[in-house]
Amino acid sequence: MSAPTDPLARLASPLIVSVQADDGSPLRDTAHIVALARAALLGGAGGLRLRSAQDIRAVRPLTDLPIIGLTKQSHPDTPVYITATPAEVREVAAAGADLVAFDATDLPRPHTVRELVETAHAAGALALADISTLAEAQAAYAAGADLVGTTMSGYTSHSPQQQAPDFVLMHALAAAGLPFIAEGRLNSPELAAQALAAGARAVVVGSAITRPDHVTRWFAEALAGKR
Repeated sequence: MSAPTDPLARLASPLIVSVQADDGSPLRDTAHIVALARAALLGGAGGLRLRSAQDIRAVRPLTDLPIIGLTKQSHPDTPVYITATPAEVREVAAAGADLVAFDATDLPRPHTVRELVETAHAAGALALADISTLAEAQAAYAAGADLVGTTMSGYTSHSPQQQAPDFVLMHALAAAGLPFIAEGRLNSPELAAQALAAGARAVVVGSAITRPDHVTRWFAEALAGKR
């Protein structure tokens, strides 16, 4: 498959909803993921981000909109957690993902960013590099990535550890002329709109939409000790 000039051309809106549930969550069952995906599409999601081949296969028949696919799996030889191996890239692409997201941070890794990009392309998918710094984004594009996302900012020791979205990184990417998807702690419509204003091509919102346990915790912690 030849990559389109614009990897986001098929988005129905700039909102990509991440429909994921942590292991142990009551919503982890794929049937619940399908229901959440339906709700997100009904609400106007322009695309979806899903975390397993099983979920992708189940959701793919619901929509022709772009699906970003990934895996989350621990490996003994690397701290890289998101789609760390070529086998995982192929699995996600074969399930029907249009873009395969993978960790492209500067961490010890068993497979290079270029190897994961080339595997995605060979499997007929686009390569979305999840990065935490401008330098990682530049390196990912040099390795052939089709797009980068700010997903990993705050999850590496060399990126800002903060509660707010990393708007500094977004502005740096925009100033460098590097197309990007904004993701990470965009937990209100106002913050999502701010990310677009900072130059993001699209925004990924997850917990605030599809993880009621997380949202409940935000309220519970804010109200703790207030009564």
